[in-house]
Amino acid sequence: MAAAREGDPRAVARLITLVESGDELLPDVAAALAPHTGKAQVIGLTGSPGVGKSTTTNEFVRALRAEGHRVGVLAVDPSSPFTGGAILGDRVRMQDHATDPGVYIRSMSSRGHLGGLAAATPQAVRVLEGAGCDIVLVETVGVGQAEVEVASLADTTLVLLAPGMGDAIQAVKAGILEIADVFVVNKADRDGADATYHDIQGMIGLGERAPGEWRPQVVRAVASRGQGIDDILTAVQKHRAWLVEHGELRRRREKRAAAEVEAIALGTLRERLGSIRSGTALRDAAVKVAAGETDPYAAAASLLASLA
Repeated sequence: MAAAREGDPRAVARLITLVESGDELLPDVAAALAPHTGKAQVIGLTGSPGVGKSTTTNEFVRALRAEGHRVGVLAVDPSSPFTGGAILGDRVRMQDHATDPGVYIRSMSSRGHLGGLAAATPQAVRVLEGAGCDIVLVETVGVGQAEVEVASLADTTLVLLAPGMGDAIQAVKAGILEIADVFVVNKADRDGADATYHDIQGMIGLGERAPGEWRPQVVRAVASRGQGIDDILTAVQKHRAWLVEHGELRRRREKRAAAEVEAIALGTLRERLGSIRSGTALRDAAVKVAAGETDPYAAAASLLASLA
């Protein structure tokens, strides 16, 4: 643990592996990390496959390092539904930082978890906070319209778009576009970039906001050339200042903590339910329900009471 606090990459890697594997030592690790967490700025980057998330993340890390930040990156890759494996190739695009001791990059397999993240991502963020990272970037898998889990994890959420991803009607659909604190129109040197930019601005203009409420920023970028990265950084810093000024940072982090606690509790409950399946209680309850001797709600209540 002490080595991880000093930023030793091997120690940090071992702790994240404990998190991903659900090791029995995890509660002890979490307890030791707790005093050192809750201070890092968590920034989520999400968008459809091919919009340039990894390239943008790579250049964004460069800009953050130039300002002296210690940066952690969690890049989530999709798992194969057939083999369960994952290429974990996002970090290949970030080799510029491979030898930088102020940057820690970890690829994580989604392992079938829906929402754009891996189930272990929230606890992995805590490990990176404990390892001294003052900014943690979380890059999701390539997502669709309804995969918005990153918004519940991040202080600031960047949604990346690219020209040709849809028309003005697509821009006003509910879903991922609603979670953005900052929109990044990447590959802005391509045809259609201006139309995408104006479509998003038009969508934002349709929204109703209370006085003082945050208005999502829209910036253009060509991440492959390093263009527009400073504008992204400025927009993120502006949003951070707004979060602090309006008390929203505290509210978001409390909501995030509630989601973590709930997920851990539900995970424990699922394990206990699994133990019921291996015994006779569930089978006996099913026999009674099938015979009409009791109803499924009463049977479920009885099983939950036995868990308690």
